[in-house]
Amino acid sequence: MCGRYATSRSAGDLSALFESSDETGAGVGPDFNVAPTDPVPLVRLTPEGHRVLSVGRWGLIPHWSRTAAGAARMINARAETVATSRAYAPSFARRRCLVPADGWYEWVREPGGRRQPYYMTPADGSVLAFAGIWSVWESAGHDLLTFSVLTTAAVGELAEVHDRMPLLLPGERWASWLAPGGETGALLAPPAPEWLAGLEVRPVSPAVGDVRNDGPELTARVSLRREEIGSEMTLF
Repeated sequence: MCGRYATSRSAGDLSALFESSDETGAGVGPDFNVAPTDPVPLVRLTPEGHRVLSVGRWGLIPHWSRTAAGAARMINARAETVATSRAYAPSFARRRCLVPADGWYEWVREPGGRRQPYYMTPADGSVLAFAGIWSVWESAGHDLLTFSVLTTAAVGELAEVHDRMPLLLPGERWASWLAPGGETGALLAPPAPEWLAGLEVRPVSPAVGDVRNDGPELTARVSLRREEIGSEMTLF
């Protein structure tokens, strides 16, 4: 958790939403099934303090790492330890970012062992911002921008899907998250329950489980089989 998410907005739309300049070059394409090590958009600050939309690879590689082999295991950083972890603490202190998303996926094990995917997304279609941290890893003279998404204990109904969730940042918290420093407790606080109430939790097709699949149909609500309806009702 969080191991898959969707981001479909164009570089132009994201630059406008996050009031940032665009350094993505060829731009960014929609990806409805983002998986570890995929390149995706993020928003960070330049040394001069300006917001910029960049493309980073999901799975942080600390600058001191000799290889990129462990990146897929570092897609998430726990909010409870990010400020003290050798791998994550330097980025948390000085290199925080916003990771734009339409929503994210989780799987719930149903009776009989079947795993049903669910998609969490704003009911009003607005953009989400995951709290992220970034680093630049240099190898053979090439700089690779990488990042991790922070996770925290799930709150409210989201806890019935999974015990963890991305640390979600409402718009009024974007500036403080991006700025270096800040009070750790306030930075890592989960959003208010009333804000989380604006999220829709919908069952989606098992097709999202295959990283080769992509497209908006992955985020579409599906009807569960009759024997699963009881399980769904207990969840939501």
